[in-house]
Amino acid sequence: MSDLTHTPDWVKNAIFYHIFPDRFAKSDAFEKPTLIEPWDTPPTRFGFKGGDLVGIYEKLDYLQDLGVNAILFNPIFRSAANHRYHTHDYYQVDPILGGNEAFFNLLDEAHRRGMRIVLDGVFNHASRGFFQFNHILENGDKSPYLNWFHIYGFPMNAYQGKPNYSCWWNLPALPQFNTDNPQVRKYLFDVARYWIMQNIDGWRLDVPFEIKDESFWRQFREATKEPNRDAYLVGEIPSEAQDWLQGDMFDGVMNYQFSAACVGFFGRDYRDEAMVSGMMGLPEVPNLDAQGFARRTRELLDIYPRQNALAQLNLMDSHDMPRFLSMVSGNKDVFRLATLFQMTYPGAPCIYYGNEIGMMGGRDPENRAPFPWDESQWDHDLRNAIKTYAHIRLKNPVLRTGEYEPIFAEGRQFAFVRRLENERVVVALNAGNESWDLNLPVNDKFNDGQYFVDLLGGENAVVEEGHLRKRRLGAWQGVILRLEGSAPG
Repeated sequence: MSDLTHTPDWVKNAIFYHIFPDRFAKSDAFEKPTLIEPWDTPPTRFGFKGGDLVGIYEKLDYLQDLGVNAILFNPIFRSAANHRYHTHDYYQVDPILGGNEAFFNLLDEAHRRGMRIVLDGVFNHASRGFFQFNHILENGDKSPYLNWFHIYGFPMNAYQGKPNYSCWWNLPALPQFNTDNPQVRKYLFDVARYWIMQNIDGWRLDVPFEIKDESFWRQFREATKEPNRDAYLVGEIPSEAQDWLQGDMFDGVMNYQFSAACVGFFGRDYRDEAMVSGMMGLPEVPNLDAQGFARRTRELLDIYPRQNALAQLNLMDSHDMPRFLSMVSGNKDVFRLATLFQMTYPGAPCIYYGNEIGMMGGRDPENRAPFPWDESQWDHDLRNAIKTYAHIRLKNPVLRTGEYEPIFAEGRQFAFVRRLENERVVVALNAGNESWDLNLPVNDKFNDGQYFVDLLGGENAVVEEGHLRKRRLGAWQGVILRLEGSAPG
């Protein structure tokens, strides 16, 4: 394995928290423009709530208590959009977020706590306010930067009429870079390398499939891995991503295939099709029984090299789709059990901000609502459950990097084993409305008399007559059983 095909070990041991910066936490420590929407009002498509990086700094204790040790940000650079995918300046953090000073303070404190920071890199397109594009708007075909973009005529229809330049999804606010231009490539690679050298821990790459020349991403990997081989490169690829995960482009992808499998199995009887339909552009999110889920979760590991499978970003949802709870009609039992699976499956779990307290939200902008810091609005039982699962993952390396093998799948009941050296953990999930007498055939894996401790605090289990047995497992309940040895005499 070369330095470039290596994937960062810290990612395999990470639990990410995905933050939309305008909506997570707002500090009063610095002055902002006055026309900010009230925090506790419904989100609007264009309005700003005033969330900032100082506010996030102030909530690091909250995140660590939850079990989070890595933060994935949506874009933070200067922009005229609340989501900041319309980049004006790749070297300046947006002043409404606190500017560069607030970011570096947050980065330093996160690192002091052993937490990682991954930024969102938008390198397919910029904005009308990006200097080189604005230069073309001002100077027309006399601009020296004309070949930084694909311009098809003048005057340019940047604000009215059909855009006559290449732009993402024909949105005039998002002019696409001409990445065939060596100067453009150098500029973008310099940006990526600069922030890596400022000690960020990686990049999430926005819509990388829109840049059709794969050599761009191979060169991008070299530019970012040379200063830090442990920089994490994760691509936004909703489909299966075999071509992207061969050691020469990305370490992992945003694993929307994992998200779809969880909706299909755990949410099978509770799907809100208006929310599920068209999820991340996927053609279909199939319903799955336990056998189908076992096959699919095994397949999502087998189709990638192991280094990359362990570096996948396993998310339930994101800023680009309805929240998981909304897709399953608000059923918190479904979400809780799906999260238990997420926290015991290979790859890095990612929590979208607010999911842990029961936030719901449909399509944009409802899925980007401000985090309610009034704790009376929280589902504390749900948060405590997710916190418990996260800390169990952190304390048990087998759940992070161990082998994964489904051992039982029938109807709505599913069980699998994780193996790492001498460690063994069996996870059993009852995703149905009827109780389940746990009686798993394990005679080819464990010996009679071996016993397991339930890490969730329930009754222990023992192997008898080739079967792992435990008390009845209730509806929508799960167990995490760690092998301890032979049953005491």
